[in-house]
Amino acid sequence: MHKIRIEFVVAALLWMTAGSGWAASSDAAVSGVVRDAQGVAQMGALVQILGSDATLVRTAYTDLSGHYRVENLLPGRYQVRATLALFTPAIRSNLRLPVGARAVVDLTLSTVFQSTSWLPAERRRADEPSDDWKWTLRSAANRPILRMIDDDGQILVVSSSATEAHKPAQHVSAAVTSGDGGFGLGGVHHKFSVDTAFEDGSDIVLRGDLGSELSATGRAPTADFDAGYERKIGFDGAARVVMNVQSHPEMRSTGGAAGLGSIRLATAQKTKLGDLLDVEYGSSVTAIRVSGVGMATMPFMRMTVHPVENWSVGYRMATSRELQSYEALDALQGETPVAAMANGRLAIEKGMHNEFAISRTDGRGLVQVAFYHDAIHNAGIAGTGILSPDDLQRPGVQGLLIDTMTDSFRLLSNAYSAQGVRVTISEPITQGLSVAFAASSGAALSTRDCATTLQAASEGMRVRQGQTATIALKGRVAGTGTKIRAAYRWQPRSMVTSVDAYAPFSDQSFLSFYLSQPLRFGGVLPTGLNAVVDVTNLLEQGYQPLISKDGRTVFLAQSPRVIQAGLSYTF
Repeated sequence: MHKIRIEFVVAALLWMTAGSGWAASSDAAVSGVVRDAQGVAQMGALVQILGSDATLVRTAYTDLSGHYRVENLLPGRYQVRATLALFTPAIRSNLRLPVGARAVVDLTLSTVFQSTSWLPAERRRADEPSDDWKWTLRSAANRPILRMIDDDGQILVVSSSATEAHKPAQHVSAAVTSGDGGFGLGGVHHKFSVDTAFEDGSDIVLRGDLGSELSATGRAPTADFDAGYERKIGFDGAARVVMNVQSHPEMRSTGGAAGLGSIRLATAQKTKLGDLLDVEYGSSVTAIRVSGVGMATMPFMRMTVHPVENWSVGYRMATSRELQSYEALDALQGETPVAAMANGRLAIEKGMHNEFAISRTDGRGLVQVAFYHDAIHNAGIAGTGILSPDDLQRPGVQGLLIDTMTDSFRLLSNAYSAQGVRVTISEPITQGLSVAFAASSGAALSTRDCATTLQAASEGMRVRQGQTATIALKGRVAGTGTKIRAAYRWQPRSMVTSVDAYAPFSDQSFLSFYLSQPLRFGGVLPTGLNAVVDVTNLLEQGYQPLISKDGRTVFLAQSPRVIQAGLSYTF
């Protein structure tokens, strides 16, 4: 009797085991890898399997290699969601699991998407099984954003990690420009740049600009060399280091000293704390040689908080108009520094800008209201006209720097403070073009009505309240490759510095534009050839006439006219 019972129990267990094996083979499973936007596997990420009604079905955590596996899922449609602190969730929606399916869903946790383009789905490594993706919308870093499923052609907002390493990419370009050069831009300029991107996401850029003045024999050419390095850091951030070396033998400064040289080292970092906070900070250290040698340090910082969707609150601090953000180091090449020795100390244009802003975005459009306070030290005033060497010795003209190649000059004037409000509205008008309007209130320096000489104007600058308004067009013209940036910035003509000096386009008053046009002629011209035109204050508005010591007429201007044009070739 006991033997019969034992045999019955054994038979029942065998039947249950067989049934269990049959159920396991008929149930579905999902597995995959969770990575960040740089392709690094993420340990401890929470993976949730949700039903079609968003109810929680199963959970799992990724291991040391970022892998996860969820089994015993009934056939049906599911969502797979991966979450981890400081990242936005990655979701695979509408995952259909037939009987016995073994689906592979790799997810990428990211916070910022880069520019995108449609590409076929990439191959996976030999140790990773293929999944059910057909087409993928990828970022510039080859990170998938949207995908199309093979069976029903549905577009899903999903992210799956890229698996192939990026090959180093290199771009080389050369350019020649000339024209009615502005301050520090005289003569013909020969430019080159080499940009190399590496597999780990880092980037190195080398640029050079060698100038020449054909009409002045024996004069050493101007030189401007730059080197920049960028690398990825934690919290979806990045860091940049840029070194700029300039030599301008054509400059003359107060006291009659010849030549200007500078070395600038600028660093900047940016990081993100999830979707809540963006932080950028950095500084530049510049050593300048004029009649003496001095140094200047100019830090910046900006923070943006996103309390609710489409709204942000920001604060920024800057001490230089040239370096106000992380993106400001895109250009690498710095402007010619305006500096002179005064009473044995280096005087250089700088200030302290503090700004609070509230913004609302709607698609690509933006509405922003900003409140700012500026404390400007050694305000730089632009001028044009021939000055004699005696003007550099005048006791009332301090901080004067003359560019003998272009007959332009910069004058360091009084310190002043200003505060005001700025309203900015930006809206796309086509797929590649957007238009912006900005209006600001504030203050700027103005010459006295009775000032007729450069010395009198320098000694008698006064602060005036005023307003400024800018309308700008920026972007690319679809189907042509044309890149354009045009603006008209108005403010009272009697002012010789900018109202709201740290605002965009503040250095380009009145009508200014930049145009880059690819040149194509039936396949005769090589691909990568572009014509470039850069114009500032085309109509020469806002000029204030004065008399120099020897009777020549010179002009002070918010922004003197500059016309530069040339050809560039990228290969």
